[in-house]
Amino acid sequence: MFEFSEEQIHRYSRHILLPEVGGAGQQKIHKAKVLIIGTGGLGSPVAFYLTAAGVGTIGLVDDDVVELSNLQRQIIHSTRDIGRPKVTSAQEKLAALNPDVRVITYQTRFTAANALDLMDGYDIIVDATDYFGTRYLINAACIERKKPFVYGGVLRFIGQVLTVIPGQGPCFRCVFPEPPEPDAVPSCGETGVLGAVAGTIGTLQATEVLKYIIGKGELLCGQLAIYDALKINLRRIPFQQNPLCPSCGRVDLI
Repeated sequence: MFEFSEEQIHRYSRHILLPEVGGAGQQKIHKAKVLIIGTGGLGSPVAFYLTAAGVGTIGLVDDDVVELSNLQRQIIHSTRDIGRPKVTSAQEKLAALNPDVRVITYQTRFTAANALDLMDGYDIIVDATDYFGTRYLINAACIERKKPFVYGGVLRFIGQVLTVIPGQGPCFRCVFPEPPEPDAVPSCGETGVLGAVAGTIGTLQATEVLKYIIGKGELLCGQLAIYDALKINLRRIPFQQNPLCPSCGRVDLI
């Protein structure tokens, strides 16, 4: 078992003081490996909080570069990072925050060709993307590899969070059976998003990841949480697994 140094015990003392975490829970966090797909508005707070928590290994997947319009919500990047790869910018900030954490970068788009290889070796996946096609791909790949993942989405003043654990509840496609028609759902670039909403949803995603790692609390498995920032309202809508779901349903029923 990994022995924490006095400095590390002091760093994580507020976790260790929690009965639900303690030294054993912090050990689990230290040994965990989390892959974050996307280092933008959602991936920024997820990466910051998981790094601060002491997650042992964090993978970052993103092929984009930092743009000026990102900085209103993508808090892991700064003005001097404009034009630089997002994963490089993010890695530098995380290394400065917590040198205990190993950060691995993948400056590439998450595709059907590399999805399974990228996921191998990680315990849980974070969907911090903003494209429906990528979300369905993450869902399919996680079901194939039997890996849990936490989905997050934001638009305007609304955010959503869902945790998918293959074999223990509905998948993303059970909740959202078919992707919308092209251009049917506007993007943040078209309708806008309150930057702080991305921070709220990303923090909820990080919380779900940590709860999964330490095995405490009630996860949003089978429940879609919808956050309305204008009303400070959080609703949870229950969903059941669809036995005919093309992603996770039972093929013997088709």
